[in-house]
Amino acid sequence: MLAYVINKHGKPLMPCHSAKARLLLKNGKAKVVKRTPFTIQLLYGSSGYKQPIMLGVDSDYTTIGLSAVSGRKEVYAAEVKLRDDIVKLNSERRQYRRGRRYRKTWYRKPRFLNRRKPQGWLAPSIQHKLNSHIKAINKIKEILPISKINIEVAAFDIQKIKNPEISGIEYQNGAQRGFWNVREYVFFRDGHTCQQCKGKSKDTVLEVHHLISRQIGGNRPDNLITLCSTCHMQVSKGELVLSFKPSFSFKAETFMSTVRWKLKNKLQEIGNVVFHTYGYLTKQGRISLGLPKSHTNDAFVIAVFPYGAPLVSGTTQKRAIEYTIQQVRKCNRKLFKGDRSHLRNSSDRFIHGFQRFDKVLWNGIECFIFGRRSSGYFDLRRLDGTTVHYSAKYTELILLESAKTLLIERR
Repeated sequence: MLAYVINKHGKPLMPCHSAKARLLLKNGKAKVVKRTPFTIQLLYGSSGYKQPIMLGVDSDYTTIGLSAVSGRKEVYAAEVKLRDDIVKLNSERRQYRRGRRYRKTWYRKPRFLNRRKPQGWLAPSIQHKLNSHIKAINKIKEILPISKINIEVAAFDIQKIKNPEISGIEYQNGAQRGFWNVREYVFFRDGHTCQQCKGKSKDTVLEVHHLISRQIGGNRPDNLITLCSTCHMQVSKGELVLSFKPSFSFKAETFMSTVRWKLKNKLQEIGNVVFHTYGYLTKQGRISLGLPKSHTNDAFVIAVFPYGAPLVSGTTQKRAIEYTIQQVRKCNRKLFKGDRSHLRNSSDRFIHGFQRFDKVLWNGIECFIFGRRSSGYFDLRRLDGTTVHYSAKYTELILLESAKTLLIERR
């Protein structure tokens, strides 16, 4: 297990082995500043030894995969679950705001100078996603000397689909890479589901089928369709006739690509060295390493294959312990429950010294407080939703970490 190290001035250094961290703490040369991930701060001056570290970011709408890789091993891995309630809360706030206009209440002059959206404006839910990505990356930079960042900006390269003749270092590795790019787009467009049987055949092997002969129609996305191996075999034998109209919309992927490109530009503006890659390159690297599909594995591949080629020949980096991070609300600002203005919306912030989302130790198990009762009995859970105890008494709990907006536990 690794212990993360920061110097006397709070600057990150290379992590050390847990045995060395224990020795530094025992000799009074360091102090603990963070429990998860375990981080110590040196009490004496040290410039520290640093290595180049590449941070891979698998950006997604609901989950972020993060992996920091040095030349020899992976030094950090985490999966961040983002909030998905921003749209719901904004809609609820809009409902209350409109309701106040029809009730007899204090008068306020209309404001007309705030109707123009500034340049680069994003919807609140999307802006929150962007801010959460930057926050998660900055949290890693607090404990590791990140030198470069590589971000997956899209599952496929739309420009290459539109213009197969586009050139560049990532396109100079043969025609097979171009085929994987279009193939991944078709799978994404069709939701990784057979468009004929909709999964009824139970065949998990998916194939790309040409609606018109490849010699005539080519490998254009509108000439391709996702079929399972069973249906594809029946179509090839002439036993099945397809009736399918392909979709030509890039809207869904462009939607997230906008955020990812803004993330890349924003990180560059604040002084980071940032590269970008595409999902079809990530999948090729993941298959070559024999890794299962997951956000942390994708982030690891993004870090190890920053330019479409291995960072180190052989790619034998030792994997790190993985962390799970859950993003939660800091507080609930709604004072009363809906229109029932006589009922308070929430209980006191602290009950018997504990607040919601505190990390506690109960019966030797690390968990979080997800629900509280004024009687002192709390609902304890892990971040994956596993219930530890429905009604644990507060006297049996030991506070480990106070609640934050990013809850973190080791898998």
